[in-house]
Amino acid sequence: MKKSTLISIAVAAVFLCVTPQFLKNYGIYLMTTWLIFVMATMGLNLTVGYAGQKSLGHAAFFGIGAYTMALLLKAGLGWWLGIPAAAALCFCVGLVLGFPALRVQTIYLAFATLGFNTAVWLVMRNEEWLTGGTFGINDIARPAFADSNLRYYYLVLAVAVVLALLLWGLLRSPWGKAFTALRDNPIRAESLGINIRSYTLLSFAIGAAYAGVAGALFASLVQFIEPAPFAVGASIMMYLMVVVGGPGYFLGPVVGAAVGVIVPEWLRDVPGVSDWYLPLFGVAVVILMVWLPDGLLSLPDRMKAKKQSKEASAARAAAGAKP
Repeated sequence: MKKSTLISIAVAAVFLCVTPQFLKNYGIYLMTTWLIFVMATMGLNLTVGYAGQKSLGHAAFFGIGAYTMALLLKAGLGWWLGIPAAAALCFCVGLVLGFPALRVQTIYLAFATLGFNTAVWLVMRNEEWLTGGTFGINDIARPAFADSNLRYYYLVLAVAVVLALLLWGLLRSPWGKAFTALRDNPIRAESLGINIRSYTLLSFAIGAAYAGVAGALFASLVQFIEPAPFAVGASIMMYLMVVVGGPGYFLGPVVGAAVGVIVPEWLRDVPGVSDWYLPLFGVAVVILMVWLPDGLLSLPDRMKAKKQSKEASAARAAAGAKP
């Protein structure tokens, strides 16, 4: 590992561990929310950025994870059971959702996942006997050792680090290379012996499991859930986070979630901007997508490619000038 990479990791670790000590409750809440969305969009980045599948139903898995945690706690089961239960249930549902991807692609798959999100949201809203409907479920507990906002932040940070390491290992394995091959050229991937059916299903299932864990943590963070945070709009926002950060970049969710969660809150407190912060945020995202369609993390690669192009042009000009 490069020295610069190790330094960056050390700086990030210090920032994440030390900064919350100097923040008030709302600042800690905001950073915890950011970490939760980083985890959720890690899964979506695997599905969209690495495997190349179009999904607009990620908020449904986020909601399934949240309601799984809430219902298990309501039934008197332990908090630590909620995390694996949410991940396992979302993994299974993600497998089922992956089947349309075997038959349709691009915009048609996006609409299929959009319909799935709408169906799940309607169940959350209308099946009051299970979800509480619009009245929701309250008094969602946290672990006894993480009862304060600061302690819960460190718990969420620990889970985020574990999930990031697992994803890093997955992407460095032959599975990760298979996902990338599936994204770049499915026909060529199949000709190389990659079972595109299995990897398509796994991309949805693993991505859904990450969203489930994030949703379970979200439920205990807010301690009250109702259907609104899991509607189609939330799926679109998560997709936006992946695209803005950079689909297919490992740190894309970190940057994208910061843009989607922290930047709007910061703009809301800027004098002269607070009354127009949402329209300004939308315009900024549109400009960014026109200028950097591959996301913010594509900027170094774009600059490098531009530099190489100039060097190649200079070399050709020098070769042509020789007698």
